[in-house]
Amino acid sequence: MSGCNGSAQNKLKRYDLKSGIVEYVTTTSGKVMGSTINGSGTETLYFKDWGALELKESVLSQTTIMKFLGNSSTETEETHTIVKLDNGDSYSVDFNKKQIYVSRDISMDMIMANQPNGDAGEVGESMLVSMGGEKTGTEKFLGYTCDVWEIMGGKQWIHKGLMLKMEMTVLGITTKTEATSVKLDVSVPNANFELPDFPIQEIENFMGDEDLEYDAEEMEEGMEMMQHLSFEEWKQAVIEGDPEMKDASEEELRHSYDMMQKVLKLRSGN
Repeated sequence: MSGCNGSAQNKLKRYDLKSGIVEYVTTTSGKVMGSTINGSGTETLYFKDWGALELKESVLSQTTIMKFLGNSSTETEETHTIVKLDNGDSYSVDFNKKQIYVSRDISMDMIMANQPNGDAGEVGESMLVSMGGEKTGTEKFLGYTCDVWEIMGGKQWIHKGLMLKMEMTVLGITTKTEATSVKLDVSVPNANFELPDFPIQEIENFMGDEDLEYDAEEMEEGMEMMQHLSFEEWKQAVIEGDPEMKDASEEELRHSYDMMQKVLKLRSGN
């Protein structure tokens, strides 16, 4: 399947960079609920048309060692995926299942519906702020000047809207992603945006234009409701929504709740 560039109309400027090829390495490590997790992998990002057309290919391996009552088991999971964005159309390729899933990128549609004349890079920065993100300064990484953002227990190094480095710890699991090779404003051949010849399944997002216009308001109402939940109320709702969460320790649940409340308070300005 060949990549299409889409029409010139309604193209989104996602980066302040016309095109690029970036290679990353990713590592994961930590302990959670009695299990030790270690992983590593590589990612390659191709983009052009200021990010309106983008493809990221990831090859990751993660090993989990579980110990229970003196017994130990080891499980290794290998994943190979591609995620492609083409002017709001999102393609997700699962090489293990040999399947392609296509849908509309809701975040891009919301930007077009609510801020049709807005710059997606600026909108993305405002979204980071609304989620409790704080720009703490600037640093050089691989020779590029990056804005450093702290958000939800992690840090991101962003150059002209493009993430070059990320560190995040969630429930004891630390993930680090760093660019190892960066080529910006270069010619990126169309062949880099081609997808494998797998069956395509269209995923309905169940959101029309009117839904998108009001989605931000509904999200705000939901955030306000969560801000007033006690820890016990939140814990009950989380476990009902995801039964596996009942295996999480009280400390892990409390940490997640406190982090959520901190983010919500920062969003509301309280």
